[in-house]
Amino acid sequence: MQFDSIIAQTLNIQQKQVANTLKLLSDGATIPFISRYRKEMTGGLTEVDIQEIQIQYEKLVELEKRKASVLKSIEEQGKLTPELKKRIEACVTLTEVEDIYLPYKPKRRTRAEVAKSKGLEPLAKILMCQVNNDVEGKALPFVKGDVKDVDEALQGARDIIAEWVSEQENARGRIRRLFAHEAVIQSKVVKGKEKEAEKYRDYFDMKEPARRCSSHRLLAMRRGEAEGFLRVDVSPDQDAALERLNPLFVKGVTEASRQVQTAVADAYKRLIKPSIETEFSATMKEKADDEAIKVFSENLRQLLLSPPLGEKRVLAIDPGYRTGCKVVCLDAQGNLLHNETIYPHPPQNERAQAMTKIAKLVEAYKIEAISIGNGTAGRETEQFIQSIRFDRKVQVFVVSESGASIYSASAVAREEFPNYDVTVRGAVSIGRRLMDPLAELVKIDAKSIGVGQYQHDVDQTKLKRSLDQAVENSVNLVGVNLNTASKHLLNYISGLGPQLAQNIVDYRTANGAFSSRKQLLDVPRLGAKAFEQCAGFLRIPDAENPLDNTAVHPESYGIVEKMAKSLKCSVSELIQNKELKKQLNLNDYVSDKVGLPTLNDIMEELDKPGLDRRKGIKVFEFDPTIHVIEDVKVGQVYPGIVTNVTNFGAFVDIGVKENGLVHISQMADHFVSNPADVVSLHQHVEVKVINVDLERKRIQLSMVL
Repeated sequence: MQFDSIIAQTLNIQQKQVANTLKLLSDGATIPFISRYRKEMTGGLTEVDIQEIQIQYEKLVELEKRKASVLKSIEEQGKLTPELKKRIEACVTLTEVEDIYLPYKPKRRTRAEVAKSKGLEPLAKILMCQVNNDVEGKALPFVKGDVKDVDEALQGARDIIAEWVSEQENARGRIRRLFAHEAVIQSKVVKGKEKEAEKYRDYFDMKEPARRCSSHRLLAMRRGEAEGFLRVDVSPDQDAALERLNPLFVKGVTEASRQVQTAVADAYKRLIKPSIETEFSATMKEKADDEAIKVFSENLRQLLLSPPLGEKRVLAIDPGYRTGCKVVCLDAQGNLLHNETIYPHPPQNERAQAMTKIAKLVEAYKIEAISIGNGTAGRETEQFIQSIRFDRKVQVFVVSESGASIYSASAVAREEFPNYDVTVRGAVSIGRRLMDPLAELVKIDAKSIGVGQYQHDVDQTKLKRSLDQAVENSVNLVGVNLNTASKHLLNYISGLGPQLAQNIVDYRTANGAFSSRKQLLDVPRLGAKAFEQCAGFLRIPDAENPLDNTAVHPESYGIVEKMAKSLKCSVSELIQNKELKKQLNLNDYVSDKVGLPTLNDIMEELDKPGLDRRKGIKVFEFDPTIHVIEDVKVGQVYPGIVTNVTNFGAFVDIGVKENGLVHISQMADHFVSNPADVVSLHQHVEVKVINVDLERKRIQLSMVL
């Protein structure tokens, strides 16, 4: 099978691009490396394109394995003909293979198998000819042994016919197409569970064409079904199904034809419908999973690429009422300098003492910014901090604390802070995720960060793979400082992994800071291949060679040196002088291995060496008049911050515990097919309140002001 040809056709990508990408992947290249440094070979494919090629390739490999298994099974039965072998080898989907294999598949003791064991298969063949009106007369000779009467003989024959019908490829194909075009999905609440199932109220009696059912509604119904609150059915009209099946098998109007028609109806209801419904439901679920995972991955990417505050001295607060607010002071590198607890809120209400403490800490540790978790007591703590007068300009930020508790109880946190409890670790995480969200969030299981929909209901293997790839792509897009990056961050760099990341940290500890990328080759077990994959994504700000602080790959240093030589200047001068770069004609440096895509990337890097691609962070302030849902007024416009993007809309925090929903229909004054086209995570927006449901704690918002 020509894998590259099939993948190219499936993804609408040129075959040469697919073939080259598969070759690079098989040689051990990573997705970030291929997309960044092998554009000439791939034709400029993105990380998403390359990942999809990899997934499609793996599906085809699994298909080939299944074909081999099926061929072996049929051959062992002595039923494999050259024609049958050719048909199976030509299949391009798993469904085709399984349909062909069905008649040969070893079965448990079915009704048809029981009937055959009673010697009723010849009677079934007689009925299938459909030329006889005296079916009882034809059945009479078969009434012997285990067959007690004519009715039992005819029933057994119909069971055999039903199995033949269910195994016929054309029949299954017709019903499969009917499901695709006309199936209806219905959900009903289980009687007596209306109260328990309150959160599924929208699905108590729902019915719609299956092809129009959105991924979030399907996943919600399936979750309700799994929890025992809903009954879900997916099927087309039975009469429509029989109208498609009967012409294939029922010939004429004889009594035998009526027996066959009865068998066809039984085949559909008992064998074909359950089988195709399971298959169709699995396909719907897979599609819904893929959509949900795609949304989750994009949200995670946006979160990881959130603007960093950078190397500033930060005071971080994990807010609380009864247990107080945990306060930590961090230096510009995120190291813990001090921790204590203040009690500005009820029940203690030690507001004055808390204000004095915070002011002294800001002064003593030369604090430049304050990071406040957005959980319980977050708004109150923000207002408390803003009421304090400091001896310097201090920016105040509210940051998402999703996953901070997961981190604080993790092995990673225990390793970093073995002598501190979970509350201190959580506060440190809140501070560090302001300084550099990417570096801090890679320590947390992505599923715990809370930017997806139905993440516990989708295929967990697929989800993990997609999220891991999103993290890897994000880390490599930004690049990391080789001399300050933690092993958790290095772990995601192209070509490294846990062991090499640890080896780099150990080498750094033993030998001091790296002064050159070449020193990576001295790290134990980091060979030429790993160096090729990782070097371009690791930065050394004060390196001997200025190119070591850029995304220019060491394999391209010679090109830059050649450019500098032609202009009679040093590499440093070339980087610093824009006028010099304008004198270059990139076509002079094109070769059989290096084309304009790579040369353009090099010039872009020389213009902005070591520059973080992430945008600058902005301070956000909620409306001071609202604190709880009861304060929210219909018709009012409030500032908000996007906390989650789904395929049905976006959730926005307007400063109360409950996030409001901007439905996709309320995102713009024109049709929106994808919310991600309009908003992104952490975007600052203005929203109008269109409804407040106090009973269900729901706020409906609109961005159409």
